[in-house]
Amino acid sequence: MTFGTFDVYDDIPHERGVYCNRSLNLRSIEAIGYDMDYTLVHYDVEAWEGRAYEHIKLRLLQEDWPVDELTFEPRRVMRGLVLDLKLGNVVKANRFGYVWRATHGTSLLAYNEVRKAYSRTLVELSDKSRWVFLNTFFSISAGVMYSQLVELLDRGELPEVMGYSDLYWRIQDVLDAAHIEGELKGEIMASPERYVHRDPKMPTTLIDQRRAGKKILLITNSGFEYTDFMLTYTVDPYLEDGRTWRSLFDIAVVAARKPQFFSGTAPIFEVASEDGLLEPWFGTIEEGRIYYGGNASAIEDCLGMSGDEILYVGDHLFADVNITKNVLRWRTALVLREMEEELRAIDATRDDQDQIQELMVEKVRIEDEYNRTRLALQRANGNHATVGEASVEKLEERIAEYRDAIGELNQRLSPLVARDGTDFNETWGYLMRTGNDKSHLTRQVERYADIYTSRVSNLERYTPSMFYRAPRGSVPHDPATA
Repeated sequence: MTFGTFDVYDDIPHERGVYCNRSLNLRSIEAIGYDMDYTLVHYDVEAWEGRAYEHIKLRLLQEDWPVDELTFEPRRVMRGLVLDLKLGNVVKANRFGYVWRATHGTSLLAYNEVRKAYSRTLVELSDKSRWVFLNTFFSISAGVMYSQLVELLDRGELPEVMGYSDLYWRIQDVLDAAHIEGELKGEIMASPERYVHRDPKMPTTLIDQRRAGKKILLITNSGFEYTDFMLTYTVDPYLEDGRTWRSLFDIAVVAARKPQFFSGTAPIFEVASEDGLLEPWFGTIEEGRIYYGGNASAIEDCLGMSGDEILYVGDHLFADVNITKNVLRWRTALVLREMEEELRAIDATRDDQDQIQELMVEKVRIEDEYNRTRLALQRANGNHATVGEASVEKLEERIAEYRDAIGELNQRLSPLVARDGTDFNETWGYLMRTGNDKSHLTRQVERYADIYTSRVSNLERYTPSMFYRAPRGSVPHDPATA
């Protein structure tokens, strides 16, 4: 990690760093809340989303949809992409909302097709009737199925008459039903070793924070039975003296119904028995108990804290960090597990990156000479006068030489640029970039997450007293630095 011109924490692998958008001093944080799924507990994405995909497929088969030959293709979509429910496309946009790349169904659209479809259209995530942002791993299975079914819809092979928007919401309804009925989580609990990646340093991180005097909260949308099972599986084996996961949390909230939890006034129930029996809770909530539902205001009242005294850590851009930032003004941390793969891919192609940079510097220099020579020719054209020591004929020769040189550079650059990012995703490139610009996902991360990292246990190396300092913001007119 770099602060100004000083490299520190050089013992931490690049992909395990904590990165800061807005300076955050953990000494001023009195309480830290955590989401569970894909935050404290990380799943094998292909295994989990593969099962979710199969549940969608099975339910559609029961309704006589012709999906029996479809297979889960996890690289087809990734977090940060956007579904265009008007045109049936999957798109990747830059930080300004301009579409950079798009597929229709499973086919990549040519540049001219993208330009025709989106030259006057910006991705506006506030328009939920058209745009669906894939901002969590849980959206991968639906995104893959959507891209595949668009093709069947175009061919008139689906049994129902519908548009692209209706198609997506039909898929989502089917997936929600599988979650509500507990089928997916039942399979996870039956074979957790197939789906869950345990991290021994995650419990240590929470213990360190608690011993440093911070209140530790659990706020998850999962129900009590599943939460108890998952944390028993991922936390308890690494605790001493027969302690359980419950000893790590001052307050635990299950079935929180985020994002409404952070802005609403839902009633509170206590989980009053080991089998999940609920009892209404009236008055101020108390530490050391497990609650069902409720609201963030009750948490603040119990702790006597609010706003920037509380840090919340989650993986969902909107249900976890957006609303906590906008409504409660809590500090926020985002978990982006795929950052590890992306940063490894970037490090593996460092030579290509350096070569692209060198060639681009040379291309800019030659283009400048080319443009200046064209201007000189324009000024002299028609009277065959000399321009300095160069004749019109000499200027034309130089222009041809520069044009050839630019063409040669383009030939050398083209395969390097086309290959850039494909080690991460062959179709969509890097998670955080669209070509040479920041991706739309990156813009959301910058806007809503004070810090971001690939896993909770990365916080352990920095200690509970860390002062995360944001780098000096850059603007295009900053002087170039070496």
